[in-house]
Amino acid sequence: MSYPPEPWHLRGQLYLSVWLVPRDRLPPLPDGLAATVRPVTVGGHAIVGTAWVDYEPGGVLSYRELLSAVLVRERNHPQVTIVDIWVDSPASRDGGREMWGIPKELADLEVGSPAPGVVRAAAGGIAEARISLGRPLPGRWPTRLSVAQWLRGRVEVTPVRGRAGIRSATATWRVAPAGPLAYLSGRRPWLTVALRDFRMVFGEPEAGA
Repeated sequence: MSYPPEPWHLRGQLYLSVWLVPRDRLPPLPDGLAATVRPVTVGGHAIVGTAWVDYEPGGVLSYRELLSAVLVRERNHPQVTIVDIWVDSPASRDGGREMWGIPKELADLEVGSPAPGVVRAAAGGIAEARISLGRPLPGRWPTRLSVAQWLRGRVEVTPVRGRAGIRSATATWRVAPAGPLAYLSGRRPWLTVALRDFRMVFGEPEAGA
């Protein structure tokens, strides 16, 4: 096995933008998953989250990531489904696909801070963003969510929990209009926040571990 077993203990910096996207612009979910979950909509718009992530040394893996996820529900239970995701680590790609059904692909990614309070992120041929950090909120905030993916003929629901400092932010995105995130091209995010110095646990131990 070329990747760590679950759960993955990870740490780093995350920059989240939330978008409202017309329901008919969303990429299709896998058939099996689409039969189980439904996108949450507000006025005919789905809620999409995109994130640039810099997983830093100190976790089980260190790498960079760009993802796009849709807020969905199974009955009355909110979950997220990752529809597009790129990493620059083969171990992350292989583990995400095999253990959780996350459709990770490899890409050249950059997430860095060229100046205080500014973050520049880029994924070649896909998207780039300039993020300006605002004021931090006091304290460290807990996060908890469930990720639903289609894996080997069934829905795999994976718990994610963590804690992070939160800062307000604004982001200017440039999305390739013919690229895989074309459904976001020409749009502006509704909200952007930064999760600073997060600690995250992705997945759960195998039974008996």
